[in-house]
Amino acid sequence: MMSRRQQLHLLSAALLAAGAIGSAQAQSDTVKIGLILPMTGPFASTGKQIEAAARLWMAQNGTAVGGKKVELVLKDDAGIADTTRRLAQELVVNDKVVALAGFGLTPLALAAAPVATQGKTPLVVMAAATSSITEASPWIVRTSFTLPQATVGIAEWAAKNKITKVVSLVADYGPGIDAEKFFVQRFTEHGGTVVDKLRTPMRSPDFAPVLQKVRDEKPDAVFVFLPSGQGTAFMKQFAERGLDKAGVKLIGTGDVVDDDILNEMGDVALGVVTSHHYSAAHNSTVNKAFVDAFQAANPRMRPNFMAVGGYDGMRLIYRGLEASKGAGGEALLEAMKTQRFESPRGPVSIDTATRDIVQDIYIRKVEKVGGALYNVEFETIKAVKDPGKAAK
Repeated sequence: MMSRRQQLHLLSAALLAAGAIGSAQAQSDTVKIGLILPMTGPFASTGKQIEAAARLWMAQNGTAVGGKKVELVLKDDAGIADTTRRLAQELVVNDKVVALAGFGLTPLALAAAPVATQGKTPLVVMAAATSSITEASPWIVRTSFTLPQATVGIAEWAAKNKITKVVSLVADYGPGIDAEKFFVQRFTEHGGTVVDKLRTPMRSPDFAPVLQKVRDEKPDAVFVFLPSGQGTAFMKQFAERGLDKAGVKLIGTGDVVDDDILNEMGDVALGVVTSHHYSAAHNSTVNKAFVDAFQAANPRMRPNFMAVGGYDGMRLIYRGLEASKGAGGEALLEAMKTQRFESPRGPVSIDTATRDIVQDIYIRKVEKVGGALYNVEFETIKAVKDPGKAAK
């Protein structure tokens, strides 16, 4: 087995051997975007949402930008970090992509970060949400969100709405740890009490034991963060344990009531209050057009927050290529770092200093609209920067 240092040395050598990647791209009539997503495995719903949104952007905006033809090269990493690293290296060295994009989970984005740095290739994070990701490489730009961004809103809302005693329940990996930290910090600052902090495995969790602990504590509410896709199983067990009937409110970040699977949860989800940056029910002309086009192209899917991260990520790359006249490298990165625009989620911009997204965060409640469940926004927190970086 090679050591981590040996692997990085070989990676560096391979990238150097590939020659002047930027020059090769400049001489070609085609620019390639490498999209690395979990298209199979437990997080495949994330990959399918982002791919669908990326292809929708291209269908709406064409396959030529900055005087070059654009080619999307999709790779499936199945949610495995070692695979992500290998695919990123192949895309940079062999395909000479102008940008890397996708990255459904934090470990996957972090695995590709050294490749982006050594290959001087911009990397657009469309999903992964741990605050520190953009610090892993100066070539990373994010169009998704961070867990501290999504968490502080619900912590403050809970404290102001007669919720005084809470149990925190999060997935045990980077975003979950971020969510736990910032919920506890902000909720207690506003006078609340967190009586227990529970964590579940990122993969194949069994929620029954932790939900029994929640019931035993008899809190006013349980604060929840789970990776996209786990909400249905959690909500089913929440109902089976009778927590809803015991008067325990469910609050959290929007992942737990993901638009993509919300209707599968049934009426137990009604009344769940969360804070997040996107809802398919967001009331704007831009979002209505996005949802209609997405569902026309993907009849059995409703766009979720992963989809909007992918859609805006493609916009970032396209507009960057327009400004750089099809060039990659530093020119493309600089053109992406200064963008601001109206997204289906609302107004967004890129923080030039951190390369992270600045966006509105919404407090939402699950309600029935036209016979279907939606996250209906009722409060807006404007232009939220990542609190995780502000705290450092």
